[in-house]
Amino acid sequence: MPFRWDYRQHVTLAWFVLKWLAICLPLGIVVGSSVAIFLWSLNVVTLTQWANPWLLYLLPLAGIGSGLMYHYLGREAEGGNNLIMEQIHEPGGGVPLRMAPLVLIGTLITHLFGGSAGREGTAVQMGGSLAGGIGRLLRLTPDETRILLSAGVAAGFGAVFGTPLTGAIFAVEVIAIGRMSYKAIIPCLMASVIGDQVNTAWGIGHTHYHIAFATEITSSLTAVSLDWALTGKVAIAAIFFGLASVLFAQLTHGVSWTAKTYIPIPWLRPAVGGCVVIALVWLIGHRDYLGLGVSSHPPDAGMICIESCFRSGGADWLSWWWKLLFTAVTVGSGFKGGEVTPLFFIGAALGNVLGVALGAPVDLMAGLGFVAVFAGATNTPLACTIMAIELFGPGHGELLSSGFVVYAAVACFLSYFLSGSSSIYHAQKRDEEEPQREQEPMPETD
Repeated sequence: MPFRWDYRQHVTLAWFVLKWLAICLPLGIVVGSSVAIFLWSLNVVTLTQWANPWLLYLLPLAGIGSGLMYHYLGREAEGGNNLIMEQIHEPGGGVPLRMAPLVLIGTLITHLFGGSAGREGTAVQMGGSLAGGIGRLLRLTPDETRILLSAGVAAGFGAVFGTPLTGAIFAVEVIAIGRMSYKAIIPCLMASVIGDQVNTAWGIGHTHYHIAFATEITSSLTAVSLDWALTGKVAIAAIFFGLASVLFAQLTHGVSWTAKTYIPIPWLRPAVGGCVVIALVWLIGHRDYLGLGVSSHPPDAGMICIESCFRSGGADWLSWWWKLLFTAVTVGSGFKGGEVTPLFFIGAALGNVLGVALGAPVDLMAGLGFVAVFAGATNTPLACTIMAIELFGPGHGELLSSGFVVYAAVACFLSYFLSGSSSIYHAQKRDEEEPQREQEPMPETD
């Protein structure tokens, strides 16, 4: 049979790409700029909190203010990340545009007064909210709305961490465990790359982590050299990373359930949570587990943070537990922010102590814990493996050739597998839970 070039198929596919580029370009610019404003503001309130430690004692009052804001203005926006996921599964009422300013203000309140929370939830919700607004403006179909919401998530995630490829994969992997929408991957990649580049153009930088570990390549037959004893230690550590992710998810959900059950007035729940955070600070005698916990202040203060976890002695044996508890109380009681950066802290601190216990390189184990606990808590092992490459790989070719990518994959996928069905997102579905509907095919000509 003679070859016949069906040019119509390629024209249709080209149109699909161009159409989504036209949509994702303004989306990426708006989300990237919004994330830049957020990260700049977050840095300002963090420095203010460090300079004025007494602000911690106003955390309960701040919780009441944040709670009242959401009670009277939030309505469905209170659903946060889970609302965005639900709308991607089954588009309905949409994601309200007011979610973006509300979560921005709520997160800044949390960090100004010393709550232990992250930032990805804010960026993702801002991305989803702005995407929802653009979708309504363009009057997109339900299937197009799903793609656009995913692209908004990708843009927010990629911009806030400076990991555009991870943002794209995370957006399609996190929605349903075991199922990825490849139709959405191109728009997600476009939005994530544009969002990250716009955020960078505004002069907003990201924390750089360094892993000095590298093994000597022992075979000329392969570009990657594995230390099998170290691989076994990584597998053992992955068990603990997975269990830590389960503990975090269950404790956070447990705090939320307890608060809703025993405190019927919604805006009082974060006030009680704020009191518990203050009590925990009194109990341990320092403030290392407040805020993001990315870096110390001042830099030479010896404070336990994510950066310190990459060196020997940079974390205590229970540092991971204290950060887990502080964050579960803060987020579970209703303060706004996110869970991912605290998960980085928990994983890096746990990796630090496991490195000492197992006789493995501390910086390597901290880096693996950084991504593996996140993988277990969100059920996104592929995105987290790619994140390890984007965060730790650039400029360190010897690290990649030392088998680091394999170690990262072992840690992330085992942590995910051993965490079972646990997740910090209750709207996340498994493949078999997906509602029955027609498959979403790539554009076709006939």
